[in-house]
Amino acid sequence: MPVRQLPEQVVNRIAAGEVVERPASVVKELVENAIDAGASRIDVFTDGGGRRRIGITDDGGGMTAKDLALAVERHATSKLDDEDLLQIRTLGFRGEALPSIGSVARLSITTRHASEPHARALSVEGGDKSEIMPAALAHGTRVEVNDLFYATPARLKFLKTDRTEAEAIREVVRRLAMARPDVAFTLAGEERAPVTWTAALPGAAGRLTRLGDILGAEFRSHAIEVHAEREGVVVAGYAAAPALTKANALGQYLFVNGRPVRDKLILGAVRGAYADYLPRDRHPVLALFVTLDPREVDANVHPAKTEVRFRNAGLVRALIVHGLKDALAREGRRTAANSGESALSSFRPAFTPRPASWDWRASPSAPVAPMPSFEGSAAPAFTERAQAAFDVGAPSADVRIEAQPVSDLVDRPLGAARTQIHETYIVSQTRDGLIIVDQHAAHERIVYERLKASLAANGVQRQILLIPEIVEMDEATVERLLERSEELASFGLAIESFGPGAVAVRETPSLLGKTNAGGLLRDLSEHMAEWDEALPLERRLMHVAATMACHGSVRAGRRLRPEEMNALLREMEDTPNSGQCNHGRPTYVELKLNDVEKLFGRR
Repeated sequence: MPVRQLPEQVVNRIAAGEVVERPASVVKELVENAIDAGASRIDVFTDGGGRRRIGITDDGGGMTAKDLALAVERHATSKLDDEDLLQIRTLGFRGEALPSIGSVARLSITTRHASEPHARALSVEGGDKSEIMPAALAHGTRVEVNDLFYATPARLKFLKTDRTEAEAIREVVRRLAMARPDVAFTLAGEERAPVTWTAALPGAAGRLTRLGDILGAEFRSHAIEVHAEREGVVVAGYAAAPALTKANALGQYLFVNGRPVRDKLILGAVRGAYADYLPRDRHPVLALFVTLDPREVDANVHPAKTEVRFRNAGLVRALIVHGLKDALAREGRRTAANSGESALSSFRPAFTPRPASWDWRASPSAPVAPMPSFEGSAAPAFTERAQAAFDVGAPSADVRIEAQPVSDLVDRPLGAARTQIHETYIVSQTRDGLIIVDQHAAHERIVYERLKASLAANGVQRQILLIPEIVEMDEATVERLLERSEELASFGLAIESFGPGAVAVRETPSLLGKTNAGGLLRDLSEHMAEWDEALPLERRLMHVAATMACHGSVRAGRRLRPEEMNALLREMEDTPNSGQCNHGRPTYVELKLNDVEKLFGRR
């Protein structure tokens, strides 16, 4: 087959296949153009999920007649001052969006520049351009796209339902609105009620306001500010407290120089920073903004500009991890479960009051004997049987502490221990409320932080077993453990082969005390089965430390003395990240006195 030059319309449609994937792609390109034009307000309207109509109106700078004629030509752009592709400071710069859209849809542009006496309009249908005509528009630009893909009907078969496409458009506008809180956005269409995000004040407060408007009040109430800077790279934004999570990574919004991106490097850094706080199947909610010199990032590696490449990827990753860890450590005891509203929502009325007209005699659960009458007599004394109803057994711990006045402890952040219930939960009293602590989860975090500190200082102290403990497992599990024996040894767990299907444990970390080596090794092997070589050694070691901490912690069901409970509370106050255990669960919940009074209708 001979080589031939493709017609311009075919070339435009090929380009459209890269740029215009679905209606949401059109909205993205047009809104980015409006932002680059200096708009302070952008209105987006769609019909039929964007398939029938897309309308974008902005109050930006507009275009002159000459610029309008060039705007629909391929590779014509106002976003580059020169030919230097390493100095890209705008969102759109390829010059392919408008001609690509016009080649597969009916495109009309109405615009007015401040220097022009009136507005002008231009339309493109299937790649055919019309003459520029006078039009009516006060200022800015209005772009309408009708009958998307009418010129390439085969593409319509790949679109999803109108509702799904409308949701994709909504997500695109949400991301762009997060990136520019100084711009007001309105999103409307027949698929949804109009949504307006007003322009926010500049600075961190305005950014949090916009993020709260989009991600919800729950995110705003649990948002932790993140800020880190090094060598001209700035990472800023907000991350939710570890207890506010999702089952997928869709709640992670990432921006590079104001451009929404989906970058594996940044997602991996986020996962690493939260590794000490979240279960393996949960993902954090956050919005991070990376700002750096345009020469240090390549935004031209993807046709839709949704991916970027960093010149110094290691610096960006380290800065994100450092910024997130510092922010989470700063709010170490902060969890969603610690809020009064969250705790109150877990309470239910103990019983449902019977209506006044209810007759116990008609109830199938009525007592056999009739209720005695006390008319005309004094209030009865409790019978022995009635008194027995109040006998709930001896308290699980005696917390009448005489050696140290309670008043010295109630002013501490976690208060003074009052009792232990179900040999699992410690109830403490603060000056203005009460706290319930999960003793196993709390001690697990304390042991984990000790292991990390010991490893960083001079290695983990070991204890040699007088008689090595033999643990039998299947051969595949044994091989998996032996391959990681050096990593385990760095945490004081010395193992060696003991024939086919068995491992001999000769040393264990002294910090763990007496531990079940068999259960510990089986848990470690399950974690190792999910590792791959791409997982950094540091993260693998932290997985080992977390598992060891779980096995070396105070177990649920162990009765504690009052001094032990108070000692645990004091250690929690001095331990970083004590608000969550290693698996991301809260270690305590707090109820203010006002919250308790609400439960009983006193407020």
